[in-house]
Amino acid sequence: MTLGIQTTAEILEQVQQSETTLGLRNEACRSKFFVHPHTTSKVFLFLHGFTAGPYQFEPIGKAFFNKGYNVLIPLQPGHGLSGNWKRQNPPPLPTDIQAYQEFVLNWLQIAKTLGQKVVVGGLSTGGTLAAWLALEYPQLIDRALLFTPYLGSHHSLFDKLIKILPIYFEWFNKDASGNFGYKGFRIPALRIFLELGEKLLEQAQRSVSAPILMVSSESDRAVSLSKQQDFFSMVLKQQPQFWYYCFDDSLHIEHRMMTKLEDNDYEELVITLAKAFVESDLTWAQFQQIAKRIVQGEAYNQFKQELNLDSQVSQQLSAMMTQRFGCDNLKCIKPFNS
Repeated sequence: MTLGIQTTAEILEQVQQSETTLGLRNEACRSKFFVHPHTTSKVFLFLHGFTAGPYQFEPIGKAFFNKGYNVLIPLQPGHGLSGNWKRQNPPPLPTDIQAYQEFVLNWLQIAKTLGQKVVVGGLSTGGTLAAWLALEYPQLIDRALLFTPYLGSHHSLFDKLIKILPIYFEWFNKDASGNFGYKGFRIPALRIFLELGEKLLEQAQRSVSAPILMVSSESDRAVSLSKQQDFFSMVLKQQPQFWYYCFDDSLHIEHRMMTKLEDNDYEELVITLAKAFVESDLTWAQFQQIAKRIVQGEAYNQFKQELNLDSQVSQQLSAMMTQRFGCDNLKCIKPFNS
């Protein structure tokens, strides 16, 4: 190892020790680091969702580690701590977005010591933070992977209530399988992400972003699909390397889409999309054209060569495209049209 890697290894060890000292709700909430004993061409920094934990990115993290990349999935501020959290004693989540922004910038610096290029990804509010990095620091980010980013709520009424209510709120699915995080939170802790999402929608109109993949789902009843699509349309005007894929409602992929433990029986599809985007330099327009050629029956070997993908990823992505473009319902092809 180089001196930089040794120093980074010490930092990661200190993080693990501090989490042991603090006391976590369970092992699923512990920061997860999949690191080779050397720097890699790319390093991945994944940001979990609001009130959740690093467990959400373990499957995709291991997938990229097995492909030869380093992967960091840190526990975010105020998350995953053990305690008798309830209405009278809510979990200690930050109510100032600066706490999260400083956190991700610090981890960005750590990530840079482990790879030549940094890929940042996030789910929900983690996706909001990843989008902020892509817009605010595009020169430092190779790619951004946004998994159903929180730019606004599914129902606009919720946004209005989030902006004014100081109450404690419990998730409707707090006892769902795979929920290892907090069951509730005070609304101001979420409000800061709604405000950040609104700023990002404004910034997207005038800033050039790092290349982005955004994945959403028609079955997601937590966040605003229309605002995600608005974000895509605005960023695409200045960043041609922006892929957008929306899972059809028939798959029943809900908001927590990263693992089978949560809401997604098709976690491998999310991983396939991420692999394809990370390993390709195609623009959105080029990606559309290849997708149409696949549907028209062109051999996937040509597709594999143009995207520079391995056989398994190219086959899986080809099948996904064929399924989507082959659907009679027009909404099935809507995400491929800007």
